Amino acid sequence: MAHDITNKSGIELGIVPTHAGWVGGVLPDDDGNLARTDDGQIVVLAEVAKLCDLSRVKLDSLQLPIIPGTREADVDELATGLKDLGLKLYSVLMVGGADPMNPDDESAVIDQLLFGLEASKRHGVTVVSSTSIECWMMEGATRKDGPDFEAALEQNAKLHNRACQEAGLADSSVESWHIEFLRPGEFQTFTDLGRLWKFLQAANQVHGSVFFRSLTDAAHCGDSDLTIPENEDLIARMGASDELGCFHASARTTRGCLSTDDGWIGALLTAVAKTGTLKQVFVELFPHHDPALQALRDLDPGHGIDTTDGRTYNQCVADGLADTTRRLNNLKARGIL
Repeated sequence: MAHDITNKSGIELGIVPTHAGWVGGVLPDDDGNLARTDDGQIVVLAEVAKLCDLSRVKLDSLQLPIIPGTREADVDELATGLKDLGLKLYSVLMVGGADPMNPDDESAVIDQLLFGLEASKRHGVTVVSSTSIECWMMEGATRKDGPDFEAALEQNAKLHNRACQEAGLADSSVESWHIEFLRPGEFQTFTDLGRLWKFLQAANQVHGSVFFRSLTDAAHCGDSDLTIPENEDLIARMGASDELGCFHASARTTRGCLSTDDGWIGALLTAVAKTGTLKQVFVELFPHHDPALQALRDLDPGHGIDTTDGRTYNQCVADGLADTTRRLNNLKARGIL
């Protein structure tokens, strides 16, 4: 499709290719192989190529989830293929099965982070992201408060700075690390933007400069216990301290079509734009039927609602890119960007 919508905002427009699915897409098999089409192309690459053709607006960039245990050759083939599509590549460091808040798990988490950091360095990535401050849906986990929360902050700050040192990030292409909190139920402790900011402050203090920033996801903000005005206030203060990073245009609860976001994307995107720190916006959708996300559907049945209205997920993402571009262009026209 011809690009009949022009992004006039100066903000990079990208995606997270989770709409291609975790099972049969992003996740490797037991031998570390990424899923491929019948003609041998990596599924994620094939789906992104289709999206580039389908989208009414030019896609600038992509955040690639990098999962430990994936064959290095497959990671490199996918990363090179995405760059060959003209996309600037960023990475999402995936970790699992170990608790970053537990000192006994520190080395296990570090090993997983190093896999993604080394891949990021090989491909000249400037911004890495992760949810590596807590273990996803860890059985038996409870919310940490008071001294336990302070200990979690200290351990996470130590762990992430150790990862920086062991990966040699000071002498690499990586310029910043953007951290994302998750909604209550997925996480128990780091479940809102305010709690994430406390980690960023602790980690940056250890680092000696602002290296760690927020990955502000409208969906997780919307599913947290904070209101839109409370999030807007935090965003303004975090922007003033230069601790805001990239933005995810993603719909609360359903994680599907952006029309289901109930106003959160527009409000928080505007709030971030007002700080003058916005550089990248990524559209992120998840298939409602993905077998890997059954735990999310059990947590909240809303995650399993089909929001496609008869479209493919590539078309849903393309529609989200068009909508997000209109928002960015009008933020520019109104003098907010």
